[in-house]
Amino acid sequence: MTADHRATTPEASPTGHTTSTPMSVRVVAGVVGGLAGGVVFGMLMAMMGMLAMIASLVGSTSAGVGFAVHLVISVLIGLALTIPGAGLLSGSLMKSALVGALYGMLWWVLGPLLIMPAMMGMPLFTLDGSSLASLMGHVVYGVILGLVAAMIIRRRR
Repeated sequence: MTADHRATTPEASPTGHTTSTPMSVRVVAGVVGGLAGGVVFGMLMAMMGMLAMIASLVGSTSAGVGFAVHLVISVLIGLALTIPGAGLLSGSLMKSALVGALYGMLWWVLGPLLIMPAMMGMPLFTLDGSSLASLMGHVVYGVILGLVAAMIIRRRR
């Protein structure tokens, strides 16, 4: 038995049967889904001039550094969904897109409304035009993450 087969947990399939997703598949789904959503969201952030703010998290002002930091965060957030929650992505693609959208909204609250402002000494939970644009980006990220990860999980199962 390989490590992948031992590192699985049972999940309910759409037919009601218990299946399991190997850990390696969960990791690939999180990395690829996170990168796919992160690239699209990163392009939106570049158009809005937000990448320098992301770069400031690591002491830089470079948009390129901001994009790289954003992609690392995107992968980590993707893994945080797929490693424990691959079963949430095993239903229809519509369900996977909805799970992704809700997950993106969760990270919108956690990231730009709570964690980033706290790290930068700014007011928490500020709602303005920029934060609403960020909500759109997080939802787009989540939908792409959910769909790409679900397709990988289905193909490799």
